[in-house]
Amino acid sequence: MKKILSILFAAFLIASSFSLLVKEKKAFYIIGDSTVRNGDGTGKSLQWGWGSFMSAYFDTSKISVQNHAIGGRSSRTFITDGRWEKITSKLKKGDYVIMQFGHNDAGPLDDTARARGTIRGIGEDSVKTYNPIRKVNETVYSFGWYMRKYIRETRQAGAIPIVCSPIPRNDWKNGKVLRSTESYAKWAKEVAIAEGALFIDLNDIVASKYESMGAEAVKPFFPVDHTHTNLDGAKLNASIVMENLLQLDVPKLRKFIKK
Repeated sequence: MKKILSILFAAFLIASSFSLLVKEKKAFYIIGDSTVRNGDGTGKSLQWGWGSFMSAYFDTSKISVQNHAIGGRSSRTFITDGRWEKITSKLKKGDYVIMQFGHNDAGPLDDTARARGTIRGIGEDSVKTYNPIRKVNETVYSFGWYMRKYIRETRQAGAIPIVCSPIPRNDWKNGKVLRSTESYAKWAKEVAIAEGALFIDLNDIVASKYESMGAEAVKPFFPVDHTHTNLDGAKLNASIVMENLLQLDVPKLRKFIKK
């Protein structure tokens, strides 16, 4: 009987230890719009987001890479949909949250199609409106306000926020890719700097990469429209994100990255 009890106790200790290891596994959360994860993330529409390929760079036995980005969302509607709350309910010390919004924030605040827009800029201003999609009265804030919320709530959980400016669209003028240097790329950078958050200027870095390749070489990356990349385009952007993460020397992240 004593032998059986000893065996059971040992099994309990092993199971408890395994449970603790699983519980303590760090997470790398990815949030954003369709340029980060398109559709169901399987490329059915020939469109892929860069977030779908980030797990390839990590040792997923040590860290959980979770792409929660979803098409059509703005910095506002990712929150009002309840998607951010699902992440913060699990977010813990030592986790990471990499975020990229802006492509959908320029839309109307209260139209009957999406109602996903945010106030332009990074101010503290707000407007009260009726949301015909959610059928509720809603206070809408600026793009910067929502980005600050992500950064601050990530930090409150002891996790590390990483802000990205939105990847550029395939729009060219005089041999140069048009950048959002006076709008969302600028505002993402300003918020990151003001909050002391890590920042990757994907808008400029990816645009510079496209320019080095040339418009004709980049064109196949966008088979459907000028915003959404295909498999090769998304993989290229993922590699750029990873390269710049390493350059940032994000605290303790290197130990989770494949050599």
